[in-house]
Amino acid sequence: MSSVRDTAGKVGLALAGGVFRLTLYACVAVLIFYAGKTAYHFGYDVFNQQAMSPGDGQEVTVVIQESASILSVARTLESKGLIQNAYVFIAQEFVSNYHGKILPGTYLLSTAYTPNRILGILSGDKDQEGVTAA
Repeated sequence: MSSVRDTAGKVGLALAGGVFRLTLYACVAVLIFYAGKTAYHFGYDVFNQQAMSPGDGQEVTVVIQESASILSVARTLESKGLIQNAYVFIAQEFVSNYHGKILPGTYLLSTAYTPNRILGILSGDKDQEGVTAA
């Protein structure tokens, strides 16, 4: 009788271990899928720059302080409605020709500007059409 009980216990333990392993693999697969999806969307947003408003947009005054970090600049732009995501803007700045070139000052920007154009204006690029900096 005890050998039947031991055999049943071993089978139950093996079955429970298999179910646990299968559940663990499924959770890892879902986590990998979610991480990949999130990374894809982040990369898409970095390289597919869109203005917040089509057409003329709305003009917004932005003040960049002397000691402002790129994170504080990005958060300011996000709070003013000029960009959608501060972290995407940081990545855009990092891969752009304007990396580390943002200048302090007061700028008149439009919600119709793309992030790259905003970076150009904040970096003092004179090739940006309609730039107003004070």
